[in-house]
Amino acid sequence: MNYATGIIFAICPNAMKEEKDIQKLDALISLMDDPDEKVFTQIREELYNFGISAVSRLEKAWENSFDPLVQDRLEDVIHNLQYKNLFSELRSWYLTGGEDLLQGFILISKSRYPDLNEAEITHQIGQLTQDVWLELNKDLTALAKIRVLNHILFDVHGFDGNLEKIGSPSNNYINTVLETRKGNPLSLSIIYLLVAQSLKIPLFGINLPQHFIVGYADEKKIGNETIVDKERIRFYVNAFRQGKIFSRADIEAFLKQMNIKQDKSFFLPCDNITILKRLIANLILAYEAEGEISRVDELKELSKALN
Repeated sequence: MNYATGIIFAICPNAMKEEKDIQKLDALISLMDDPDEKVFTQIREELYNFGISAVSRLEKAWENSFDPLVQDRLEDVIHNLQYKNLFSELRSWYLTGGEDLLQGFILISKSRYPDLNEAEITHQIGQLTQDVWLELNKDLTALAKIRVLNHILFDVHGFDGNLEKIGSPSNNYINTVLETRKGNPLSLSIIYLLVAQSLKIPLFGINLPQHFIVGYADEKKIGNETIVDKERIRFYVNAFRQGKIFSRADIEAFLKQMNIKQDKSFFLPCDNITILKRLIANLILAYEAEGEISRVDELKELSKALN
């Protein structure tokens, strides 16, 4: 340690602790090639104690290693650190009420894409919102607002239901849906909701069995204030079908056709936590169909963060 470094550490003891942590981390990484599995298990547990902050250094070590054993072990540790951090973030999202639907969607997507660019995702949703906003005015009726939403999302930006691969896991990740413009009923509904709710359009998710739609809630003017009544849905919108509008009677006919007993919840808004639970359930079914049992097990564990 030189004189200048010594002064820095004297002034800022946290810097000394950080330097010692880095040295310890590097020392542990250097032992990753130990052939003894018991030794590696101890090293791995020590690495877990560093938390998500260790990932960047572990990734750098992976890039500089040419030993397949070391690379496999580093991948395992990195993956588990990212998963533990994701579980913690999702749990925090749940415990604080799950108010931010976009953040919840991003967190679920990070289960497959841990290095997801959140800023870029937020920017893309913001751009969609701005494009819709430019076409709106205060005198539009509810149906006219839906026509604007449909035009911008489906005609201009080209979003559509992925009919050919509706069961694909990719339909459930926000980054792939934004990239391909293809999704399933749930993911397209979430995009629809994110844009609409940002613009104060009273649309809410409807957790319909074997489908997912959105509902336009009733609005009442009381003085200068607009009150939204979630218990009164004026009409429903199918984001998977280019924003097709339909009624409660249509839902009743659908339930009858599917031989599903009616329940009040099938016609009323659900909360964001319910939406994310269904998103995870979709992914579990998709990966079960593809035989990716390890992902299924992880997603089942991740779902516990929402309980």
